[in-house]
Amino acid sequence: MHTFTQTLNTDEQSRLIHHIQQTPYDLREVPYTRVAAKKPGLSLALYESGKLVAQGKQLAEWMEFCLEPEILQRAKAGEGPSDAEATSEPDTHPHIGIDESGKGDFFGPMVIAAYHLTPDQLPWLSRLGVRDSKQIKSDVQIGKIAEGLLARTASHCEIMVLNPETYNPLVKKMGSVNRLLAWAHATVLENLLDRFPDTSRAVADQFGPEHQITRALKTRGKQIELEQRHKAESDPAVAAASILARHRFVTELKHLGELANTPLPRGATHVRPTGEDLVKRVGPEILTRVAKTHFRTTRQVLEACGFDPALLGTPEPKPKTFYKRK
Repeated sequence: MHTFTQTLNTDEQSRLIHHIQQTPYDLREVPYTRVAAKKPGLSLALYESGKLVAQGKQLAEWMEFCLEPEILQRAKAGEGPSDAEATSEPDTHPHIGIDESGKGDFFGPMVIAAYHLTPDQLPWLSRLGVRDSKQIKSDVQIGKIAEGLLARTASHCEIMVLNPETYNPLVKKMGSVNRLLAWAHATVLENLLDRFPDTSRAVADQFGPEHQITRALKTRGKQIELEQRHKAESDPAVAAASILARHRFVTELKHLGELANTPLPRGATHVRPTGEDLVKRVGPEILTRVAKTHFRTTRQVLEACGFDPALLGTPEPKPKTFYKRK
C-alpha cells in the first residue's frame, strides 16, 4: 500500500482538518489522533504529535492536487513563491461559475450557487471584495459581499438550498452525495442558462467525475463547455458563487439553530455533544430536520443516546479490512 508521512506545523494541521471537514470523508476513531478519515482510495490520520500518515491508491493524486497546493501551500516547480493561480489573468469572457457550501458540515443544509459573470462586472467585483470565500474569515464580511451581489446583480445569481428535510431523502434516492451534487450543479446552471442563453462556458470546482454533471444536464446545458478543476475559486465567477453559497449556508444554519433552540456548530468533528443534547431533549427525529443523517456521526449520536443506530436509515459502517504482511 502506498504510504506518505510528514509532520505538519500548526497552520498545516488546521488546513488539513478544514479540508477533511469540507470533503465527504468517513470519520474514524484512531487512538492518539486529532482526526482520522477515509474515503475510497485514501486514508488519512493526523496524530496528536502533528504527524500525518496518508495511505491508499489515490495518494499520489491527493498529494498533487490537495496536500501540496492547499495544505502545505507549496508552489510547483518553476513557479514563484506565490500560487500560480494568483498571478494568472482572470477569464474575461461571459461565463458561469458554480460552487457549494455545507457539504462537509454535519448540521445545516447544503447550498449550491451559480453566478453569471460578464467582463464589465470584473472591476466592480474586485472593488466589492469578491474572492475565494475560504480566504474571508468573517461571516459579516461574507454577508456584506453577498448582499452587494444580490442587490446589484440579482438576475446573475442562482441559489439552491437543500435543507436536511429535503437533502436526506434525496441522498437516499440518488445513492450518493456526488450524484446529488451533480444534479444540483446542473440545475442551477440550467436556470441561469434560461436567463443568459448565449453563455458558452461554465466553471465548477472538481468534486467527482466530470461526466456526473454532464449526464445531469439537459439539452441546453450539454451545448456549453463545462470545466471542472481543483481550486476553481480562483475564477471570479466561481468566487462569487462561493460567497453566495457560504452566506446562505450560514444564514440557514443560524435559522435551524433557532428552531432547535440551540446554536448548531459547523464542521463534522466535535459536533456529537450538540447532537446528543438535541436527541435527548427532542428525540431522534430532530436529526432529520437539522443534520445530514448519512454522516457516521448520526449512528454515534443515536447509539450514545440509547437508540438503535439504524433508526434513521443511517448506513452500516464498512467493515475494516486487515492485510497480512508477506
